[in-house]
Amino acid sequence: MKILVTGVAGFIGSHTAERLLSLGHEVVGVDNFCDYYSLALKQMNAKAVEDKGAKIITLDLREPKAYDALPKDFDYIFHFAAQPGISQTSSFEDYFTNNVLATKLLIDFALDCTNLKLFVNIGTSSIYGLEATYPEDIAPKPASHYGVTKLAAEQLVLQKSREKQMKACSLRLYSVIGPRERPEKMYTKLIDLGLKGEPFPLFEGSDKHLRSFTYVGDIVDGIVSAIGAEDKVDGEIFNLGTEVEHTTQEGIDAVAEVIGKEIKIEIKPKRAGDQLRTKANIDKARRLLNYNPQTTLLDSVRAQVEWYKANF
Repeated sequence: MKILVTGVAGFIGSHTAERLLSLGHEVVGVDNFCDYYSLALKQMNAKAVEDKGAKIITLDLREPKAYDALPKDFDYIFHFAAQPGISQTSSFEDYFTNNVLATKLLIDFALDCTNLKLFVNIGTSSIYGLEATYPEDIAPKPASHYGVTKLAAEQLVLQKSREKQMKACSLRLYSVIGPRERPEKMYTKLIDLGLKGEPFPLFEGSDKHLRSFTYVGDIVDGIVSAIGAEDKVDGEIFNLGTEVEHTTQEGIDAVAEVIGKEIKIEIKPKRAGDQLRTKANIDKARRLLNYNPQTTLLDSVRAQVEWYKANF
């Protein structure tokens, strides 16, 4: 199968592209290589994917003419590209153009792909709001610009399924960790600062926040399970993540155990929009996709520390 992966130089997109290649698929990846975080890391991710056989095209999905550089014979589209996370440096325009406008233009492109079997939108547990412990049919209450715009993008994709214009689904991911995690994310920062003996900035009260910290390999298992299941997943939303909850403090302790150093903490003021609790309700994914994540928090952290030490 010929598969388009957007955001291919990112954390989860690059892992998914590698898995698709290992399964024998032809992969074309696109990324705009913006400087939201380290370009060197994105280029390293992209090279790893290219070395395994993917073709990567640099383009901005927000530009209508950019799509002229893409072939229209894709069997599947996996849409990861987005303005991620909760950041004070990201404007509403950043979230809107990257998450809503770019998704609308990508959908328009997808409708011209006559071979397309399925459009897979990559969503987020942030769509649910401050607590993300629910099944997929609960009314979302996003509490950040990120969550709001990702919900809008998801609905734009599913609209086309409802209109019978293309088969599509959305996968809401939970607290993904592992090798290649973005530099500003919790575990990469913990590992980096812990190894340097520098204090980790912890938002006040967040040590008690609960998360479904899910290993990236387990997430990719769920993502690729949509291939060949078009009729089963069309029009559906699936939560992907582990059902096992850990506090932020337990995550800090896991990193300390693996690197063999105490993590120094510097308390910062609370951050607006931070989720208080995420616990992936995966009954639907387990039933329809045979999804069954197994990697423990400690094993996930070990893999991420090994990757970090090998590359930085």
